[in-house]
Amino acid sequence: MKDSQLVKRLMWSGLLAGVGALSSLVATRAAALIWKRVFDEDPPE
Repeated sequence: MKDSQLVKRLMWSGLLAGVGALSSLVATRAAALIWKRVFDEDPPE
């Protein structure tokens, strides 16, 4: 399984998608926290 280039590419794509989704969630929460502290209100939708 580790020798197959197709499996490696699929695993890489999955890992990249997972890290990207996690990064997006963290960035969104951090931005919302900063917005709330600066403007003392919820961020716009």
